Amino acid sequence: MALRRALPDAQIDILLEDWVAPLLRGQPSVDNVIAVSKSSADRLKVALWLRRQKYDVAFNLHGGTTATFFTAASRAKHRVGYGDYQYSFLYNHLLSSASDFWQSEFTHSAEQQLALLGFVGIPVDHRPKTRLIVSDEALMSLIGRDQERFLETPFVLMHPASAFSTKQWSTENFAIVAEYLAERGLKTVAVASKAEKKVLTDLAGKSRVPVTVFDDLSLPEIAALASKSALFVGNDSGIAHIAAAVEIPSIVIFGSSNRNHWRPWTDAPNEIVCKEFQCQPCPGYECKEFGRPRCILEVAPSSVISAIERVISMC
Repeated sequence: MALRRALPDAQIDILLEDWVAPLLRGQPSVDNVIAVSKSSADRLKVALWLRRQKYDVAFNLHGGTTATFFTAASRAKHRVGYGDYQYSFLYNHLLSSASDFWQSEFTHSAEQQLALLGFVGIPVDHRPKTRLIVSDEALMSLIGRDQERFLETPFVLMHPASAFSTKQWSTENFAIVAEYLAERGLKTVAVASKAEKKVLTDLAGKSRVPVTVFDDLSLPEIAALASKSALFVGNDSGIAHIAAAVEIPSIVIFGSSNRNHWRPWTDAPNEIVCKEFQCQPCPGYECKEFGRPRCILEVAPSSVISAIERVISMC
């Protein structure tokens, strides 16, 4: 949005992995969404295509080696990244850090990306929040799935899964929250991937109230579902960021990850819930401090319920 506002007539393309690319298609700030798979042949094909486009500027907003490969392959006149990126010699514009740009010790992931734009002169002082436009196609697909007509009644979107155990609140606790929501007249709809189906099965089995579950929604369909919900409750995850981007109130439960960096970047009412320990944040692959991730395990259901009450009161 910052680029489009500053350069309304520019061609703005974005390169994404193929599994997430559909989420950005049709967004008004982007002209072309370029999807790339993990296949070496596909990556080479995309790299050659990028070179033929003769881009003026390439921003590496990710920082990984694959993103660096594509940035270099584009042969853009101006290649922008951070000084601590690997193979930094492949860039001709390097920012020391987002903290230096914003003059702040703590920065959000969105501020890190905005800082690269601001570094080369794009106005970013307004720090735009994340925003996703839900496509009509995704919404119609979701409506076609609505066998129980739950979209016609108030519901809460729940995401009880996570990439790491240090970030995954227990399904028993999510079940308690679902029961509390039912007392307030709100249904619970839970989503996860097919690989996380057991989490959904456990949640539905442990809850004393009905929970509608989906393990086969595409990311655009999840965005459409989130946009129709009254509230999001879930772990710190990509789904939480989708909920923030469609501007619904949210409660995000944090364990090992960096709350300053990954909190919801939205103007919608929101709260993060956590149990603080001096070892936070950590990489999250395992709990080296206690052997078990107390940071997420000791978050009480009452804390989440209290946060829900406060956020609902702000709506």
